[in-house]
Amino acid sequence: MVDQNLALQEAALRAAGCDLIRSEKRSGTTTTGRAEPQTVLDFLRDGDVLMVTRIDRLARSIGDLQDIARTVRAKGASLKATEQPIDTSTAAGKAFFDILGVFAEFETNLRKERQLEGIADAKARGVYKGRKPGIDPAKIKALKAEGMGPSAIARALNIGRASVYRALEAG
Repeated sequence: MVDQNLALQEAALRAAGCDLIRSEKRSGTTTTGRAEPQTVLDFLRDGDVLMVTRIDRLARSIGDLQDIARTVRAKGASLKATEQPIDTSTAAGKAFFDILGVFAEFETNLRKERQLEGIADAKARGVYKGRKPGIDPAKIKALKAEGMGPSAIARALNIGRASVYRALEAG
């Protein structure tokens, strides 16, 4: 989430003894496009501890979570959480880690289902309109009529060139 306040999480990590803290304000539902987790994993060394406040801050997919845990283990490091009894260097901590991972993924799936149900209901009532178009095809056509090329139009409107071509083909 872009509007997350990381101050509480950073304070918890400092209180747990962390001296190097990396953070990002992105969704944990996917690892795609998330540079920080990969950077942290790349720099882990034997004996290091990857500390998080909660595992749902790291990943919400059990597959991604298990991949991260395998990478941490392969590097000779361990994973701990400040707000959950997780310490992958112990059998009990590893078991609890696996259980929480399953529940985190379950929670994410429930949230998606509720969101889709809400959207379907809003559409049925005629309330859901979707996102407002970010590109005005009339402006694109007007600039084209003035003699501007697609690249110039894209720069002028701060949009992608492909969007210019789509708008011109549609009209």
